[in-house]
Amino acid sequence: MKALPLQLGRALLVVVFAFPIVFMVISSLKPDAQIFADLSSLKAILPVGDVSLDNYRGVFERVPAARFLVNSVLISAVTVVLGLVINSMAAFALSRMRWPGRRVVLAAIIATLIVPFETFALPLVWWVNKLPWLEMHGFQLQLTEGWLDTYHVQVLPFLANAFSIYLFYQYFTSIPVELDEAARMDGAGWFGIYRRVVMPLSGPAIATVAILTFLPAWNSYLWPLMVVQSEELRPVMVGIQYFFQLNVSWGQIMAYSSMITVPVLVLFVAFQRAFIGSIAAAGVKG
Repeated sequence: MKALPLQLGRALLVVVFAFPIVFMVISSLKPDAQIFADLSSLKAILPVGDVSLDNYRGVFERVPAARFLVNSVLISAVTVVLGLVINSMAAFALSRMRWPGRRVVLAAIIATLIVPFETFALPLVWWVNKLPWLEMHGFQLQLTEGWLDTYHVQVLPFLANAFSIYLFYQYFTSIPVELDEAARMDGAGWFGIYRRVVMPLSGPAIATVAILTFLPAWNSYLWPLMVVQSEELRPVMVGIQYFFQLNVSWGQIMAYSSMITVPVLVLFVAFQRAFIGSIAAAGVKG
């Protein structure tokens, strides 16, 4: 009986967090008139009445949703891969190497967590507009200036992340240093220790950082809105604004929202054990 309040509390949390998602998915299958008619009853979360996939067909007719999805998948995948390499290498240098000032550098990195992205978004736009880039013109490479309205400008802000570095740092400190010494006896250098010893033992941390890197890249709205003008380069989140311009259809909005939310939920469910385990480890180690 003592466990009953705990079970009830868990059930309540499940209902609170699951209700909006269930409502969104169910509403995506109904026309607008039925969505509003069912709001005052349990029918709002039940697939009853005039249920169809018309809203999903309408989404693809109204916006280039497939293009937006491909863009977001590409941007998020590149961001995750590069982010894992950059953040793990930074954490490796801070946790395994001994050099003056490394704790000060770590503290400075962690301190950046209190600075919201919006604070430096405008200066960052100016900076990326001055960065050089190589472009192909025919068979010649030409040096150009400015990254605006490109794929790579959408990747840049999400690569280095203070929290990801901290998670890797905490996890790396839990790996025995004796393994490094054994690898050195076999002739391994720092990169060999990083690649052959530390990273293979850091599966939970890698999965966690992959999720934490994927989410802001996938959910990004403000940054691409500021730096991307071409429709063919826009990510999936920017596409939501199309549905609020003319002839607002809440059924199509729910359908589009379901399309961009479900992949994230599937990703989290697939890696939830590693995610929770790594977060817990970061909280108790160090």
